[in-house]
Parts: sequence; C-alpha cells; structure tokens
Amino acid sequence: MKLGDIIKKCDVLDIQGPADKEITLVTNDSRKVVPGSLFVAVNGCGADGRAWIGKAIENGASAIMYEPYEVPAGGNDTSGATLALTNRSDGGAIPAGGNDVTVITVSSSRRAVAMAADSFYGHPSGKIKLVGITGTNGKTTTVTLLYRLFRSMGYECGLLSTIANYVGSQKLETANTTSDPVTINSLLVKMIEAGCEYCFMEVSSIGVEQERVSGLEFKVGIFSNLTHDHLDYHGTFAEYLRCKKLFFDRLGPEATAITNIDDKHGEVMLQNTAAHKLTYSCRTAADHCCRILEQSFEGMLLKIDGTEMWTRLIGEHNAYNLLAIYSAAMALGADKEEVLLALSKLESAPGRLETIHGPRGLCAVIDYAHTPDALENVLRTLRNVAPKNNLVCLFGCGGDRDRTKRPEMAAVAEKWADKIFVTSDNSRTEKTEDILEDIRRGFTPAGLAKAIFIADRKEAIRTALMLSPDGSTILLAGKGHETYQIIGTEKRHFDEKEIVTEIFKQCSITL
Repeated sequence: MKLGDIIKKCDVLDIQGPADKEITLVTNDSRKVVPGSLFVAVNGCGADGRAWIGKAIENGASAIMYEPYEVPAGGNDTSGATLALTNRSDGGAIPAGGNDVTVITVSSSRRAVAMAADSFYGHPSGKIKLVGITGTNGKTTTVTLLYRLFRSMGYECGLLSTIANYVGSQKLETANTTSDPVTINSLLVKMIEAGCEYCFMEVSSIGVEQERVSGLEFKVGIFSNLTHDHLDYHGTFAEYLRCKKLFFDRLGPEATAITNIDDKHGEVMLQNTAAHKLTYSCRTAADHCCRILEQSFEGMLLKIDGTEMWTRLIGEHNAYNLLAIYSAAMALGADKEEVLLALSKLESAPGRLETIHGPRGLCAVIDYAHTPDALENVLRTLRNVAPKNNLVCLFGCGGDRDRTKRPEMAAVAEKWADKIFVTSDNSRTEKTEDILEDIRRGFTPAGLAKAIFIADRKEAIRTALMLSPDGSTILLAGKGHETYQIIGTEKRHFDEKEIVTEIFKQCSITL
C-alpha cells in the first residue's frame, strides 16, 4: 500500500521525502521493523518511541512518523523533520529524507498509529460486527460470554479480552485489556479471513485515552458501571469518567449505545452520542429489564423482559452482566428465545467466582475482584447464597497502582467477612510491607481484630484454608484468571487453582 494512502487521516504536520513509496508493514515496535516498514514512534507513558527511531532506520524502515516535542503554532514548521531529539539515547537527529527515509511529523503519534493501522489493514472493523464494552467491572465476563453465546448459536466469532484473544477457536495470549492499534487491526483481519461475523472486545479507559480504539467502527457499545479504579493513571475520577464517556461520544449514527441506567453515570454516557440509545436495568423501567427471583450456590432464576430463565451464574453483578449480554444480542438482531436458552447454558468466565470444594465442607472461591466495588459485589453475593457459612476473605492490592483504593478494600472486607487475610497481589516494584500498611489504615480496631497479615500469598492461602472452620467459604480475591505473580520486575508462575487443589489434597491425605 502506498505511504500517502496510509497517512491520509494521520493529521500530518509536515512530510520530508516521497509519499508514493510502497509500504509493506506498519509498526510501533522498532524490533519488528523490516525493509519497507512505516515505523510510528509513539511517545507512550513508560517509553518514548522516538528514542528508537535510529534503530528503526538501521533495520530498514522506509518511513518514520513521529510527534515533535513541541508542535509549532500553525502546525506548518518545515524544519520539524530535522528536529534534534535530545532525549534520544544516542543523542542523534532524525534525517530529513536521508538514506531514502521519508520523515513525517504528526500532531498526535498515538492517534496517527491508530489511523495508519486502520488504513493499512483496509478498515477491517467496518467488515465485521464489532461490539465493545467499557466500565470498571464486568468487562471480561460480558465479552467472554457474548463470544460463547454467539458461537453456541452457530456464528464464528472473535474475542479481544483481558484473559485472551481468540480468532474463532484459536487462542492467542494477550498482554493488555485493550491491545495496541496495530495488534487490534491485524487480529480483526485474521478474524475476517477465518470467517468471523462478530468480534467482542473489552475497551478500557486507558485504551480510549491512548487512542488505541481510534478509527475503529463499533456496531454496539456497552457501558456496565463506573467505580473506583485507575486513578493512578487518570489522576481524578472526573478524568476517568471523561475517558469512558469518550468511547460513546465517538460512536457513529449506525451504532447502538447500550447503558446500565442503574449506575449513576449510565445516563451520562449517552449525552453526546450519535448512536441509537438503549438502556437496561435490574431496578427500574428500561428498554430491557431483569429481576432476580431466586438464587443459591447452584445458580439464579431470573426474569428477563418477562421471560423466566435459569442461569448457572450467581450474584446480582452477574444478573447485570447477563442483561447487558442479552441487550447486545437483541441490538444485533438475535432471536429472544434462542438467546435466553443459550444464556441458560453458559458458565462463568475463567477466574470469576470459580469454586473448588475441599475437605471439611470448605469451599474456595477464586475471583478477579480487585476494586472496592467488585470485592463488595462478590462478598455480598457469597453472604447471600450461603448466609450461615463462615465467610473468609483473602485479598491484596497491586503495587505501582492506585493507592487510594487500598484502605477502601479493607473497609469492604471488614463489612462483609468474618475473617480476613491480607496478603500480596502483584507487588511489582513497591515493597509489599508498604502496600499492606496502606491497607491496614482502612480497618477500624474491630476490623483489625479479625485480620491477619501474611505477605507471602501462598502461605496466606494455606493458612486461610487450614484455619477456617468446617463449612467455611473462602474468597481468594484479586488474581482470578492470572497464572502469575509479579514481584519486583520478575513474573513468577502462580496459579491459585493449582495451589488450592494441592493444599486440599494434602489436607485430605492428612485426614
């Protein structure tokens, strides 16, 4: 594809060198550059791609696109392409068309890479029914179950999620909730080539703010809820809200925006969208409604739009997830009875209220809950379905992330649990002891009296299972589907299902 065609929507400030050359690859990773590539030097949060321009040229890049450190007034500085990048590791300058390299400056490198990838791959999002969901909690469960639902109804589908990416039945590992634009568009192409009619995608607030979903054409956008999270990145809750809302502001008139109006921010998401609007609720009148009629550890009896259905999922938060899924299916033109029947057969996403039964009537529940709201949802659910059981909560908080939610997590655990074990999560480069101290500040004296602090997570799990009274329900919160723990900069294998199974087996042998 010609370079000039690729960069048409990239808000180009200046171009030095020919634009009629053939480009064989668009990438924002200098390590992937091959002769004929367009390298987009994205200035991100943790790293500045402009530092790797020299390496991209060494690897044979035909064109370089970058955002200057200072965009000149009027945006027409012809010397921009020869700007010396003083922050580059080698202290060098970008050649202006030298060595047959075309140099392009743009107003936003993040948006430019998204628009370039969209053009290079032929706007694949317009050739598949792309469904995106954003919100603090429920994204992974909703997209995963939508993917399973439509596959069970005979459609080939793709999935872009926190847990994994899928092209049809082929599983591909994922590193972020919302991947970079080049990865997203390349995966959409693979889905189309594999015959996929639908793609279900998690859309994070950070992904929206960093322009990772710019240029994508969504058929349906869903809002689940908005609670405390990611303030380490966004700074304020207002900015977090703005980034979520921006996803809906950018939906086109051919799309459908679906929102949870039981969340106080639900109506806000629809204020400026050009999309068709739909609402869902478990409490009040809406376009789609749900009521919980019965629930136990085995599942729930729901009434959705006047029709009763049984689901294996439990908890009010899952009633909302299922209603969001149902609402999206209706917006996509699916048959109501077929959808409700298929929903009744679905099981939860990995690491979401997964239960492991052990000796002495113990039940370990593994869940990804890592925000105050998510933790409260899960603990309240477990308390409601097993009110007579002793309820134990084990949790930690991630390092190098939002510190303000740590004492809030403690307050939630104190409110609902009979016994609490506070331990590590992904401590990253923070000291685990400092994280535990932040959590400790959220407990009252009564809460501290029922809390045990054990920094080593495996030892904390072992202690919680061993010391819990017969018939206890033990929630292991925060890790969910993750099979690793990040300590310092090291990523270590850590699978809670394996650990719990091993401990229960040892207990059984001892008994």
